[in-house]
Amino acid sequence: MLELRPNCECCGKDLPPESPDARICSFECTFCGPCADKVLRGKCPNCGGELLTRPRRPAGKLANNPPSSKRIHNPAGCEKVI
Repeated sequence: MLELRPNCECCGKDLPPESPDARICSFECTFCGPCADKVLRGKCPNCGGELLTRPRRPAGKLANNPPSSKRIHNPAGCEKVI
């Protein structure tokens, strides 16, 4: 099950579970749309995988399957892609 991480690893922007702006790779590294598209050019700086729109979990399923609260912020990891 997806962790639904709460923020962009590059800029720290909040990405709630219902956000259409969240992008993830196959390892669930999480980024906002602007960072994924403009800074990272669609490529995860951690694994090299493609960044795709994160699926949204239905609101009714969040109570029993909550999103992660662990924040990962690594702006230095995004700089190497530029």
